Amino acid sequence: MERLRSEGDIPSYGDGTVGGLLASMDSAGIDAAFVCAIATKPSQAEGILKWCEKIRSERIEPLASVHPADPEAPRWIRRIAEAGLAGIKLHPMYQEFAVDEERVDPLYAAAGEQEILVACHCGLDLAYPPDDDRASPPRYARVLDKFPDLRLLCTHMGGWRSWELVEEHLLGRPVFLETSFSLKELGPQRSVDMIRRHGVERVLFGSDWPWSGQAEAVRIVQAVGLTSQEQRAIFHANAALLRVPRPKGRPDDPGGSCTPPREQGLSGRPGGRNGSPRAVGH
Repeated sequence: MERLRSEGDIPSYGDGTVGGLLASMDSAGIDAAFVCAIATKPSQAEGILKWCEKIRSERIEPLASVHPADPEAPRWIRRIAEAGLAGIKLHPMYQEFAVDEERVDPLYAAAGEQEILVACHCGLDLAYPPDDDRASPPRYARVLDKFPDLRLLCTHMGGWRSWELVEEHLLGRPVFLETSFSLKELGPQRSVDMIRRHGVERVLFGSDWPWSGQAEAVRIVQAVGLTSQEQRAIFHANAALLRVPRPKGRPDDPGGSCTPPREQGLSGRPGGRNGSPRAVGH
């Protein structure tokens, strides 16, 4: 975390531990979160998978990771799916690849075959030069052209500080977007416009904790001018559909978990331990 703080020159809002995350979630009124790992070396896939299996709970839905340079990546994808995890996280800068390189195709093919989620950093990154386009929206569009059935989640509303390219290449396509580090810069009118043009059913709340405060991330979504129904979809229903189903009787069964943020007191079907927003914390 210290290296990321110094290279990106951004503050952290927590210690990056599971305990710290749960405390932040309690403070922000967040019920459940996706937690994303990054394999910066091929050798880390096994350790990350074991860690994900260890921390998984009714409140934590971990996404594992594989490295695109690992020739065994498709096998690890199958292992991750067999373990019952919802998907994986990739970061082109930290893993040193461009998203549309042919060498990543076997990974995408395996993820599509296993029907798992592939969450990716999208757009620029504060720790890297502004001309680094390895995670640019046009590259993700090419991936979707080649793998139309891939369950792809593009963070930062499809491309941090690349939103003109998002509007040109990704809006309206079958890809999930998430809200972290985006809506405040986009402003209320453009945020709502992009969400509705893309389809609110394919947009998820995200905080990018510990690099932003979760309570503030919730307030930003609430303040842009979305309807209560749109907020319920973004905070709860869309993310619940991506969680791996649990055996009946488990308290984290996502069925019907579409309750609104408790701060708003909006009505909705009961679900979640607090009636609070589901976060995609990546």
